[in-house]
Amino acid sequence: MGARKTIIATVLELSVAAGLWTAAFAAAPEEIAAPLTPLAQDGIHDPKNPAIRSLQHPEQSMADFPKDRRGEVDWVRTLREGFISPRRSVSGDDYGGKEVMQEMDLDIIMKNTQQMPHVRFPHLAHTEWLACSNCHPAIFLPQENANEISMEKILKGQFCGRCHDKVSFSLFNCERCHSIPHAGSGPKWW
Repeated sequence: MGARKTIIATVLELSVAAGLWTAAFAAAPEEIAAPLTPLAQDGIHDPKNPAIRSLQHPEQSMADFPKDRRGEVDWVRTLREGFISPRRSVSGDDYGGKEVMQEMDLDIIMKNTQQMPHVRFPHLAHTEWLACSNCHPAIFLPQENANEISMEKILKGQFCGRCHDKVSFSLFNCERCHSIPHAGSGPKWW
């Protein structure tokens, strides 16, 4: 695959394998570091551990990954184009892991968006590499109308803001979420 070889030791995979991915989500939103924060200062990795020097920095490991219009990693394209291949469990065993990720192809449409296009939340793009427990029930209660989501809360690091603007695409790629125009949303601006 040449330049598109599967990168085994990315920080993302190491974090998942070490169980640190869940720890990052359990942290308070203001404690989660921005994507290009040095590993020893990101609040996830132990700066006293000598192995920190042998980890590849995300900027280097993700240099060839597909990017979005803001120059940030497009994780869905990165997965779809074979740059990464997440494990279904920490052990890599599809059936013997503590919690095996289960893909779920279910879209949730959020219509409380005023003049903005409605939001389409694709479970599949998330469940291809995250276990349900990463989000439920600590970040989102898994029942209809149970989560009072607002852009203010998201921008303050709640709900979608736990990951987006940190380990996932920027909150200022509005069209990635607000993707379903409706009568009151006006013409596309993207």
